[in-house]
Amino acid sequence: MSPAGRRQAAPVRVGIVSLGCAKNLVDSEVMMGHLDRAGATFVKDPAEADVILVNTCGFIEAAREESVQAILEVAELKTRGRLKRLLVAGCLVQRYPEEMRLSLPEVDAWIGLDELQRVVSSLSAADLGASPAPPVAAAPSTWIYDHRTPRRLATPPWTAFVKISEGCDHSCSFCAIPSIRGAFRSRTVEDIVLEAESLARSGVREIGLISQDTSDYGRDLGNQDALVRLLEGLDAVPDLRWIRVHYLYPNSVTDRLVEAMARLSKVVEYVDLPLQHADGAVLKRMRRGGSAGGHALLLSRFRAAMPEVAIRTTIIVGFPGETEGEFRALCDFVSEARFDHLGVFAYSHEEGTPAFALEDDVPAEVKEERRGRLMELQQGIAFRRNAARVGTRAELLVEGAHPETEHLLVGRTRGQALDVDGQVLVNDGSAPPGSFATVEFTDTAGYDLVGRIVDGA
Repeated sequence: MSPAGRRQAAPVRVGIVSLGCAKNLVDSEVMMGHLDRAGATFVKDPAEADVILVNTCGFIEAAREESVQAILEVAELKTRGRLKRLLVAGCLVQRYPEEMRLSLPEVDAWIGLDELQRVVSSLSAADLGASPAPPVAAAPSTWIYDHRTPRRLATPPWTAFVKISEGCDHSCSFCAIPSIRGAFRSRTVEDIVLEAESLARSGVREIGLISQDTSDYGRDLGNQDALVRLLEGLDAVPDLRWIRVHYLYPNSVTDRLVEAMARLSKVVEYVDLPLQHADGAVLKRMRRGGSAGGHALLLSRFRAAMPEVAIRTTIIVGFPGETEGEFRALCDFVSEARFDHLGVFAYSHEEGTPAFALEDDVPAEVKEERRGRLMELQQGIAFRRNAARVGTRAELLVEGAHPETEHLLVGRTRGQALDVDGQVLVNDGSAPPGSFATVEFTDTAGYDLVGRIVDGA
């Protein structure tokens, strides 16, 4: 038979389940990039997939349980659907490779953090009869991608995350990340700018800079002000509109960084500053240092430099030894700090972390009760801050129709990050997805704002 008469093999249909944080999402996008180059097609409905890749999170117990449940749910499609292969990657594989292999025989291939490109070979027929041995022994990762690494965005086409460093050198007693993701290692400014230029040429208008500790960026390369230089380089990239900085470690924020974030027009007035607690004794046990007074001073520095800044933080309640008095001190701090966005997590007692040697002495029901109290406190603060914005205007990134009704548009302001913060519900006016417009706020809807478009940009 002539080549023209041969039947072409249908491309492999791949479904992706990406769990965990934005840093993990970038890893999923890298694997999708490799699969894209290999000719795979992607489907949203898992029932239509020949192969499903689950990228796991292994940070805390709840995330591990979610990952295992997702794997088991996907595995059922092997018996009642077209699914032929199940691939599992991510932090859970890196942290517990042997345990995962023994407990989940349904998995056909395991992919560690240092070998994301192996996702392509894991599709091959030659792998079908192979024993799904773990790719690596449990060890910290050492790899980080660069601008040449293929990526296929899983975010809306106008928004992308850019991972500027990997790993962490801090010794926070509650955190397992250094044992999973490895030592802190930065990409170069030049490499990140090249990636941002490529993203901008493809239509991306907003980038979110992510790492485990963004304010420490470049110090492993001998440059104490590398983040300032990076922001200046990104601010000059044509067609980029917004640059959002995530995960600033409070103890390494410099005056030069605050000044640069305020000065550069494309850096949005948004500060993501995971503080974790405010009581000095708890922070000491967490091996983070600091105090409510030090936190308040840092917040005032940002607010003085950027009067319109929106500040997000995360808090851990129920850390070993946390007393009612220490928790009340935390609540007092949150009341005074007036965060725009706040996430609260109940402490998870993690094997392999320094805090595991401490007694997990705050009962689970107390942890959840404190979490609820703090979230209720923050809800009142957030609602009042939203109400104060009614009648004002802001720049809006329009993201399309509301998922529940075509009669509303949704978008985000410079002070709202993708997925983790509230959004703006637009009930008057129109603009295409991915465009920018001026919105006037007319009402509130809980954590969201309601507005009308008064000017397209």
